[in-house]
This record gives sequence, structure tokens and C-alpha cells, in this order.
Amino acid sequence: MSFDLSTVETGTLVFAGTLVFAVLLAGFVLTAGLLALALLGVGKATWFVLSTALLAAVHGINAGWDRLVHRARQGAAAGDFQVQPAPGTGTYPRVILSDS
Repeated sequence: MSFDLSTVETGTLVFAGTLVFAVLLAGFVLTAGLLALALLGVGKATWFVLSTALLAAVHGINAGWDRLVHRARQGAAAGDFQVQPAPGTGTYPRVILSDS
């Protein structure tokens, strides 16, 4: 017993073709949505890694600067900064009076 499509009505063939097209279209939309979500997840993960690295770098720079300032404030680095007497009048050490 062979199946002959010529015996099927045109309306039935159109209906079946419409269902097949709808399934293909739904598959395409679902695949596109899944890919969009995957790309969004990859972008978010990349942004998280980059922002975390940037924040860690800024935190490291700030911590290093704080250690340097704290060490200089305690006088441990006093040899690094030589105090030089500034020429001046005595009252205002950085002002040079040329008219006096």
C-alpha cells in the first residue's frame, strides 16, 4: 500500500506546510534567543573580570600610596628627603625681596 500525495486535499497540504514552516520559524527564533543570551552572558562575564581587575589595580595603587605616605610620615624615609634651607628673609622663606 503506497501513499499518494495526489489524494490529499490542497487545504490539508497547505495546513501541514504551514505547521512545518511555523516549527522551523520557532526553532530559528529560539536559537537566536539562546545565542543572544549566551553572548550577553559572555559579555557580562568579560565585564566582570575586567572591572574586577581594574578595581584590584586601583586598590593596589591606593594601598601602596598609603604605605608610602605612612612610612614618610613616620620618618622612616627621612633620609630620602633632604631638607634644604631656602633663601629668604627669614619671615617668609620662599620670598626674595629685591627692593630692600
